[in-house]
Amino acid sequence: MKIKNLLVAFSVSCISLSGIAQSNLLNAKVPEAIGQKSNAQMEADSDKPLQYGYVHDRDVLMGKMVWEIIDLDERVNFPLYFPVDTANIGKDRRSLFDILLKEIKSGRIKEVYYDDYFNMKKSLKDMKSSFTYVDTIDSGREEINNFYDDYKSGKKVLDLQYIDKRELTSQDVSGYKIKGYWYFDKRQSEMKYRLFGICPVAPEAREIGSDNPDVIDLFWVYFPAVRDVLHEWKSFNNKNSAMPITFDHLLNSRRFNGVIYKEENVYGDREVNEYMKDNALNQLLESERVKEKIRNFEQDMWSY
Repeated sequence: MKIKNLLVAFSVSCISLSGIAQSNLLNAKVPEAIGQKSNAQMEADSDKPLQYGYVHDRDVLMGKMVWEIIDLDERVNFPLYFPVDTANIGKDRRSLFDILLKEIKSGRIKEVYYDDYFNMKKSLKDMKSSFTYVDTIDSGREEINNFYDDYKSGKKVLDLQYIDKRELTSQDVSGYKIKGYWYFDKRQSEMKYRLFGICPVAPEAREIGSDNPDVIDLFWVYFPAVRDVLHEWKSFNNKNSAMPITFDHLLNSRRFNGVIYKEENVYGDREVNEYMKDNALNQLLESERVKEKIRNFEQDMWSY
C-alpha cells in the first residue's frame, strides 16, 4: 500500500513538473516549436496569483510602514537583475526592469506614479527624457557651423557619427526601492508583510558612462495592481531551472535582501541618512535597529 501511494505521488509530481518546465522543450522537433503550448497546457497555465486575504482594520494590532533598498550587486538579488543581454536568450527570460518597462509601454501597467505616496501619475511621455538622451557632439556643432546654410535649407543631413545617443537599459539599473507594511494580525496571531510599491533606481540616460553618476527614482509602481502581470513572467531558479519562480511570488515571499532606509515617523518620514549623516556604518546599524524593533514586537506577544 505504501509503495502504491509513493508511485501515485511520484506520478503527480512528474505531471506538475512537466507543466512548469519550459513548454514543449523535450518534444520539439525544430527550435521554433520550443515554447509552443498545447490547448491543454494553456488551460493548465491559466492560473492567477494567490489572492490576499481580507484583513479588517480591527485585526491589525500593530503596523509599521518601511521603505527598503534592494542592491542588485548582491548575489541573492541577481534574479531581479539578470539577464541584461536579451539578444542571445529566450523571449521568456527577462529582467524585472525590462518587464516593467515593456508592460508600461503596452498599457497593461497603468498604476505608475512620480512618488512613493502615489499622489500623481506618471506617463511614459514624462519618463522619456530619463530613458533616452540625444545630443550633438562638439565636432557635429562645428560641422553645422561650417555648412550652416546647407543644413538650414535641408540640403545636408547631419550624420549619425555626430550624434550622441544614449538609452537606459536594464544593465544600468543599480537597485530597487520598495515600500511595504509590516503588521501584526491578531486574528491569526502572526506578523505579516504587504508590499505596496516598487521603484527601479538608475542614473538618467544623459549620465550613462560618466564617473559616479547620480541615481534617481525612475518611477513608482503600485504593486497590488500589477500582480497579475508579474505572475505571468518567471525569474530564473538557479537551483532548478524546471521550477522557475514568478516575479509576483519572488517579491511577495521576500526572496531578496533589502536594507531599510526609511520608516514612517513623526518627522515627516525622514530617511535614515538625514539624521545619521556621513556614516554608512551607523546608517546600517539604524536600519537593523528598525528591523529588530518590528521583530521584537512579535516576540513580545509570546512572552508571558
